[in-house]
Amino acid sequence: MNGTISKQALRRLPFYLEYLKKKQTEGVRNISATTVANDLKLNEVQVRKDLAAVSLTGGKPKTGYVATELIRDLESFLGYDNTKEAVIAGAGKLGQALLAYKEFERYGLDIVAAFDTDESVVDGKRVLPAEKMSDLCSRLKIHIGIICVPPECAQQVCDEMVACGILAIWNFTSVHLSVPSGVLVQYENLAASLAVLSQNLEFEIRDGHIF
Repeated sequence: MNGTISKQALRRLPFYLEYLKKKQTEGVRNISATTVANDLKLNEVQVRKDLAAVSLTGGKPKTGYVATELIRDLESFLGYDNTKEAVIAGAGKLGQALLAYKEFERYGLDIVAAFDTDESVVDGKRVLPAEKMSDLCSRLKIHIGIICVPPECAQQVCDEMVACGILAIWNFTSVHLSVPSGVLVQYENLAASLAVLSQNLEFEIRDGHIF
């Protein structure tokens, strides 16, 4: 296993994992990088490098990778075999949807609570007063925070999260956050993603690739 991997490769790993799990349910025991690349329509050299970076055993000539071992290595590298706890700041419609989303558990993420101005319960999980976030995060040693608050509140919430030990932030606002060195931020701007999708669709229609 290489141990170092680019951000682009890291984004591809969950797709490899889902693909391999599907192939496993179909009875596939061994699989080659060539097959993975062809099925996912990716560059074979790229796939080989990605898998070599995470696999502990490596692929064998002719037989390829043992599917169960490669799945285990991918889950371990991505941290899916070790549940991580997180909290959400902002329990509006988006925050509630994330809080109730069951699929996160498959990827090792357990959202233990949300914080907002109004207390409630969403799918069995509590929405606590915002002022309790610092105490809970510090006490439970929570290291992942999800921000779903209005843009004007985002930086303040970010600062509060960092102050109570949050090391990784999933930001669903349009605000570019200022964080200290060592704190990771993943931006998820839904409006920007829709704009990119719409623009790409326009290009495809204009160039005659569809319709």
